[in-house]
Amino acid sequence: MIDALSFRVDSAGGSAALRFRPERLVVAGWAGRDPAALRHHIEELAALGIAPPSRTPLFYAASADLLTQADVLQVLGPDSSGEVEPLLVVTGDGLLIGVGSDHTDRKAEAWSVPHSKQLCGKPVASALWRFAEVADHWDRIVLRASVPDAAGGWRLYQEGAAAGLRRPDELLALAGGLAPGTAMLCGTVPAIGGIRPAAAFRMELDDPVLGRTIRHEYRIADMPVVA
Repeated sequence: MIDALSFRVDSAGGSAALRFRPERLVVAGWAGRDPAALRHHIEELAALGIAPPSRTPLFYAASADLLTQADVLQVLGPDSSGEVEPLLVVTGDGLLIGVGSDHTDRKAEAWSVPHSKQLCGKPVASALWRFAEVADHWDRIVLRASVPDAAGGWRLYQEGAAAGLRRPDELLALAGGLAPGTAMLCGTVPAIGGIRPAAAFRMELDDPVLGRTIRHEYRIADMPVVA
């Protein structure tokens, strides 16, 4: 049985603890709402040798036990990188929204996107919001990610409004509806300066309307590739 994840649900009525046992993980790919931004992401990945999708969006299946709240992510080799994404959590008490990283092995992605989704853990923050509380201003939500710079600080790696992506509830409908116990990563925004590995990844989901932010940071530990 997959271990339950411990979340804190922050809402207008206060905060509450949630134990969520994921039964299914879906990774929504090519989920851009803006055709120009979607083309940019396709070109971004094409530069890495990754073939364009058969249609958009696509819904990739991944093992639910890849979801992790650890602050260290072990990966095989130096060719993986994170992508900040909204995280949709489907419960019997409604939809919850958070932030996660579709951390992906880019070398594997060049020969099989579906297989690459299975090779790395998917870090997620420990805080969630009720989607109903952000649904009416969803397009103003901001996704942001940073990676370490040479001076020991952080450099902005991704930043974009949720308006550039299909809404989580729209993706839910396009996926045919998802049962409670499902988590879905809902697409990403372009990388500034191109997709590249980093030693650590800091991500956030920012709500400028209600003045709150969900953050998570993790370090990437490369394991040696032997043959």
